[in-house]
Amino acid sequence: MALDQVSDSITQVNTKVLGDAPAQAMGTLFQTASATSGISLQNAVHAQNNQYALNNATAVEGVNLLYTSPTAASAAASTKIDAGFEGVLAKLDGLVLTTQALR
Repeated sequence: MALDQVSDSITQVNTKVLGDAPAQAMGTLFQTASATSGISLQNAVHAQNNQYALNNATAVEGVNLLYTSPTAASAAASTKIDAGFEGVLAKLDGLVLTTQALR
């Protein structure tokens, strides 16, 4: 083997390595980008799940506050009082009609 053949062989190997480098770099870039996108989507789903849990807890506490607040008790009491007045008025109407029928 001559010295020229060895030099030519080394030159060809170096050229091949330099020629393959952009393809290797792009392959690594694509793999990294796809892994990053997957992790980002997982984080988005996790954040959405956490937000759902917070919204649900907030709604439950809001309803509990409405049911246990003095305002809710006052509203319930006024509804019962109104129903009581309606019953009294119905009885008075019955008495008036009975009285008119007896005349």
